[in-house]
Amino acid sequence: MAISKKVKNALNGASWVRRMFEEGEELKRTYGEENVYDFSLGNPNLEPPDSLKKALKALADCPIPGMHRYMPNCGYSDTRNAVARYLSEESGLPFEAKHVVMTVGAAGGLNVVFKAILDEGDEVIVPSPYFMEFKSYIENSGGEIRLAETHDDFSLNLKEIEKAIHQGTKAILINSPNNPTGVVYSKESLEALGELLKKKSQELKKTLYLITDEAYRRIVFDQIKLPIVFQYYPHTIRVTSHSKDLSLPGERIGYVAISPSCEEADEMVSAFVYANRVLGFVNAPALMQRLVAPLQKNSINITEYEEKRNFFYNALTSFGYRVVRPQGAFYLFPKTPIEDDVAFVKELQSKRILTVPGRGFGKPGHFRIAYAVDKKVIEAALPGFKEVAEKFGVGKR
Repeated sequence: MAISKKVKNALNGASWVRRMFEEGEELKRTYGEENVYDFSLGNPNLEPPDSLKKALKALADCPIPGMHRYMPNCGYSDTRNAVARYLSEESGLPFEAKHVVMTVGAAGGLNVVFKAILDEGDEVIVPSPYFMEFKSYIENSGGEIRLAETHDDFSLNLKEIEKAIHQGTKAILINSPNNPTGVVYSKESLEALGELLKKKSQELKKTLYLITDEAYRRIVFDQIKLPIVFQYYPHTIRVTSHSKDLSLPGERIGYVAISPSCEEADEMVSAFVYANRVLGFVNAPALMQRLVAPLQKNSINITEYEEKRNFFYNALTSFGYRVVRPQGAFYLFPKTPIEDDVAFVKELQSKRILTVPGRGFGKPGHFRIAYAVDKKVIEAALPGFKEVAEKFGVGKR
C-alpha cells in the first residue's frame, strides 16, 4: 500500500462537505454553474472591509524593508501586542503579547494546541453536532474525540459533558457560534461549564483545559452579545481566525490566546510555539499579520448575513421544515423529514440543490445549509426546497 493505513482510513471517511462539493462540481459541469444552487461550503461571499483594502494598498505602496522574511515563530510582536490589547479590553484580563501566538488560521491554531497538550490516548470532549474536521485535528496528535450530545435546541448539555469526563480527559472543545447549527452558547451555560470544569479538575487532581473555537465570533445576530469565555474559566484557550470576520479565508491568518489566569501559561505558549514550527507552519503569513494588527475591532458588515438568515429561515419554516433559529455564523441545520439524511440530500440534489447530510457533523437526521451565497441563489433554490418538502409531506404530519 502506497499510503499509510491511518490516512487510508481517514480518506474512506472523508469530509462530507468536500464530498458534496465535488459532486456539485460535476452538476455544474452538466447544467452550468448558474443552474446549480450550492450551499455545501461555508465560504464567505462578502468582500473584506474597506479598512483592510486601504491597509493593503498602503503597505504595497510603501513596503517595509524585510517584511517578507522570517520572524519569530510566535509572530510579530507588534501584531501580538495589538491582539493582546484587544483581548484585555474585551475581557478585563491582563493579556500581554506573551499570551498570544499567531497561527495559520483557526485550523492551524487547533492543530498547534492539540500537538502541544495531547499525549497518546488523551481524550477531547466535543459537543455534538460538531465541525467534522475536529476529529482529524485531535487524532493528528494521538488524541481521541469523545462526543457529548447537546439538547434538542443544540444548546450545551452539561449532564452529558459531565458524564463524558474521566481520568483520560484532557480538554473540552466548544465552538460558538456553532458550525453547523449557528447556535450561540449562552452566558449561563458557559458559566456553568466553567464551574463544572473547576469541580472536575479538583476531583481528578489534574487540569482540564477549555478550548474555544471562535472563528465566527463576530457573526452574531439579533443584537446578541457573545459571552467572553475567558471570564468563566482560568484554563481557557481561545483559537480564532480572521477568515469570517474580515472575509479572509484564503489568507489563513488567526491566533491562539491563553488566559493570563492560567498558571501554566508561559509553558503552554512555549509548547504552542514549538508545535507551530514542527507542524510545518513555521509562522503565520507575514503580510497578513501586518494587515490585521490594527483591525482587531473591524469586521465585515454582518447585516447581509442576518438578512439572508431571516429570509431563508422564514421560507423554510413556511414550507414546514423544522429548524432551530440560528443566532450566528451562516448556517441552517434543519431536520430531515425522513430518517435517512443522505437519501434526503440526494433528493435535493435532483433539484440541483447542494447541502450536506447531518451525519457528517455527528447528527444524522439533519442537513446543513451554508447560506454565505448571493441572495439570488437562495431565491432560485426555494422552489426546489418546497417541492421536496411537499414530496415528503413536510408540515402535514
